[in-house]
Parts: sequence; C-alpha cells; structure tokens
Amino acid sequence: MTDYAADTPTPDLDAYAAATAPVLGLAVDPAWSETIVANLRVLHAAAAFVGLFPLPDTAETAPVYTA
Repeated sequence: MTDYAADTPTPDLDAYAAATAPVLGLAVDPAWSETIVANLRVLHAAAAFVGLFPLPDTAETAPVYTA
C-alpha cells in the first residue's frame, strides 16, 4: 500500500488539537487527547491522498449535492 501522506509534511497535530479545542468551545478531557490526535492523523492522511488526485484546470465544484 502506498503511503500517500509521505510527501506531505505532518503538522504538529498535538499542538493543533490543543489550540483549536478552546477556539471551538470544546472542553476536551485529557484522556481523549491521544485518540483525538490519532483521528487527526488519519484525516490528514486522507486529505493528502485526495490532494494527489489530478484535476484539470477546467474542473468546477458541483453547485448542489443531492442524494
């Protein structure tokens, strides 16, 4: 399996979680910090993978999403 996040530098997700929780008005129990950071690592890797998908310059976002 390819490590899609290998070329994307990983930010300090511990610091990010600690800094953004108060901004979002979240009181985070310290026991959950490791789990939150692990989830942020997964999300970062997923975002790096999506970012590698080539799109033509003419690509536009969909104006409406329906199910």
